[in-house]
Amino acid sequence: MTTQTITNPGKSRPRRAFTLVALLAAALLPLAASAGQGVSAKRYGHDRDDGPRDSRGYVLDNRYNHNHYYPPRGYAVGALPRGYITVNYRGGPFYYHQGVFYRPGGGRFVVVRPAIGLFVPVLPAFYTTLWFGGIPYYYADDVYYRWYGGRGYEVVDPPGGPNANQPPPPAAAQSDLFIYPKNGQSEDQQGRDRYECHSWASGQSGFDPTQPSGGVSEAQASAKRADYQRAMQACLEARGYSVK
Repeated sequence: MTTQTITNPGKSRPRRAFTLVALLAAALLPLAASAGQGVSAKRYGHDRDDGPRDSRGYVLDNRYNHNHYYPPRGYAVGALPRGYITVNYRGGPFYYHQGVFYRPGGGRFVVVRPAIGLFVPVLPAFYTTLWFGGIPYYYADDVYYRWYGGRGYEVVDPPGGPNANQPPPPAAAQSDLFIYPKNGQSEDQQGRDRYECHSWASGQSGFDPTQPSGGVSEAQASAKRADYQRAMQACLEARGYSVK
């Protein structure tokens, strides 16, 4: 997990063309959705930077120094990855795994954008926390999430609106936390550990990052945020995570 403070998100460079197979799969996907479930994913105002690709053809998402590789939109696979989660939205399924969303199309499973308003139970193992207007947003693979107690993490529009400008983010108002599971914890276990440690750290510090300004005055926010992160680090390390 990385944590940064931003002012205005916005647009980035267009992506390169995909392979012919991926383009055909992507073209078939909306037709299948409209003919079947009638569900479509609302597009954001921008895509992630078209950065370097690895040997699989995955694209580096380096927005906000996120620095993680994901399959590009339209990328098609024959089988879903092990451990995927089925998320139903308005009668149609999305298949979710480590921040990547799939829909069936052309006899395969195609990487797509999630619908705005869709809820997932856990965040990807790698995500970046963005503070906008004193409110935390969680970012991975050009998707923004907000936490809503009792329901999970909702896919939301970029903070500031889809057409806002996005300069490079300023220096973080809090230290970055990089969290790595040392004991092979599953995605579900990581999500539970993060949430339980968050609840404990919030109670210990009096700072709740899911609330505007952490639920404290602006004068206290910086010190309380630091207390919260120290408590988070202690809790996660006790549960078998490396936190830097």
